[in-house]
Amino acid sequence: MRDQYDVVVVGGGVVGLATAGLLADASRRLKITVVDASTRPPRETSELDLRVSAIANGSIDILDKLGAWDRIDSERRCAYEHMRVWDSADAPDSASALRFDADDFGLPYLGYIVENSAIQRALLHRLNVLGVNVRYGAGIDSIERREPRIVVSLDDGDTISADLLIGADGMRSRVRDCVGIDVTRIDYQQTAIVTHLRPERDHEATAWQRFLPTGPIALLPLADGRVSTVWSTNEPDAALAADDEALGRLLTEASAAVLGELIVDGPRGSFPLNAHHAKNYVTENVALVGDAAHAVHPLAGQGANLGLQDAAMLAHTLAEAVSGGVHPGERRVLRRYERARKGENATMVHALTALNRLFASNLPFSSELRRTGMQLFNVSGPLRERVVERALGGKPMR
Repeated sequence: MRDQYDVVVVGGGVVGLATAGLLADASRRLKITVVDASTRPPRETSELDLRVSAIANGSIDILDKLGAWDRIDSERRCAYEHMRVWDSADAPDSASALRFDADDFGLPYLGYIVENSAIQRALLHRLNVLGVNVRYGAGIDSIERREPRIVVSLDDGDTISADLLIGADGMRSRVRDCVGIDVTRIDYQQTAIVTHLRPERDHEATAWQRFLPTGPIALLPLADGRVSTVWSTNEPDAALAADDEALGRLLTEASAAVLGELIVDGPRGSFPLNAHHAKNYVTENVALVGDAAHAVHPLAGQGANLGLQDAAMLAHTLAEAVSGGVHPGERRVLRRYERARKGENATMVHALTALNRLFASNLPFSSELRRTGMQLFNVSGPLRERVVERALGGKPMR
């Protein structure tokens, strides 16, 4: 038996659920379903999940428009009002350290650190209200185009068809592979070590990031006083082999003890770091969003934000097409979304790659060049404001 939909979204993560919600909210005429090969996000527990994201102001606006933001419990999200970024050759309070404060830009905060699963639960509630069917434990077996629709065979034997298939299924996108969209890949030769830590000193609602020659380490504030760390390093062996006590010492040293002694206080994980960018975001009846289309280095915390901006733009583009009586799967329609997002995402992929390489460089005078550049950026005025505005997801300042 084949179920028929206007739109099938593959991927029940934050970006996939947001894409479905924005589409349903923008055009109530669309019949939408979401399928995902993984299990449904767990019910809320007392312990914070390992996976968190930095959600910028512009992304909060997107979630708020959907009615999802206020459904995220205040204990599962933490506002950060400051950012401090510094080179390992300097101190966090040096003249060359980058300083970003919400007050400087007329904002109450720069963003929030939020559990991914908390965002998913809030979005799932809204999709239920909007009448969007969500099905977990349903992987993709094959995809076939049968004009003017596309047919998706699931690995449990069911088949669904749609006018439009949206791939929001992450870096190893099954949708992207099935329809033959190539990607350009960048191997950073780094591993990200992630865990939650109990710091000796208060995190002061600040996101801290130190660049070392082996890669950056970030300490992100959590609502319960802990910090979440992402340590990107090309020398991961010691950290991967360490027990909790030894890992805490390694992370304390890597962060220059900016928050004092760090004690591992939560689960841990690791994953190799790669970036990629799809050569095309769309083809007939198919569009890619989020990590299926592009993946960036985590050093700026922009992955989820770029994906949510994709979702908002695709929903806007499709709602306009449907209201005009145009088939939503037509490539000429989908190309409007691709043109709006591909250039900006490519810029971010390459900018973060260049930044990571710059801080890892040990060429003569590279440290002095970084120091001078950061000092100049701190007093650059309009340039600094433009970079911050972009990092905030296009959220106007003041």
